[in-house]
Amino acid sequence: MNPNLSLTGARGVLLSLVLISAILALLAYAHLAWQQAQNVAERTATIAVSGTGEVLAIPDIGVFSFAVIGEAETAVAAQQAAAERNNQIVAYLEDAGVAETDIKTTSYNLSPRYRFERAACPPGGFCPPGEQALVGYEVRQQIEVRVRDTAQAGEIISGVGAQGADNISNLRFTIDDDAVYVAEARAEAIQEAQARAEVLAQSLGVRLVRVVDFYEQEAGYRPPLGLGMERAVMMEADMAVAPDMPVGENEIRRTVTLTYEVR
Repeated sequence: MNPNLSLTGARGVLLSLVLISAILALLAYAHLAWQQAQNVAERTATIAVSGTGEVLAIPDIGVFSFAVIGEAETAVAAQQAAAERNNQIVAYLEDAGVAETDIKTTSYNLSPRYRFERAACPPGGFCPPGEQALVGYEVRQQIEVRVRDTAQAGEIISGVGAQGADNISNLRFTIDDDAVYVAEARAEAIQEAQARAEVLAQSLGVRLVRVVDFYEQEAGYRPPLGLGMERAVMMEADMAVAPDMPVGENEIRRTVTLTYEVR
């Protein structure tokens, strides 16, 4: 066999394979371009608008917290001291009309207490490092109370202080069941968003077809006007006069975003 003929045949086969590969690549590219064009043609045109609804409501429940602290040389004695004071305060709350289910322990900690003792330094000598000496234990129990008669909040807080509670704080007035107000705020937000969508569609010269997406931002309460919802109340244990506790109004807000298909 002529070697030149064999080489020519091999080159022909290789050239054919290259041409076939190029044709297949062009066909794949053309198919991909066609698919992309179809996706662009079929893509839904949309607009997104937002609306906010606000509802004012009078709080119907007060919430505050306090601590009970017991200190003693032993852990058992510290726990006993804290338990006695806690039981006394809880009994007062129940006598004042607070339900047992509205009194909740949110934290309970037992920890050692130390005193740093500095060692004596000999004259002209090296000063040894000081040491921590165990002097006792501390129990700290944090209690949260819900007062369902807001008119009694000041009196109950004053009474809790008189019973020996520590660190009375975090008084806030809120709404026990806000579902009705949330629904009202949401409805206002949707109405506002719909009105904005109609104006925007008219300006753009398109027609609203249907809502294709809905998003709601669960904004919470705003502080009562002029008061501050999370106002802290820090009082001395021997407070003689019960403070007035105006509840103000809470603002419930909902923000929604509507996405419309347009044509």
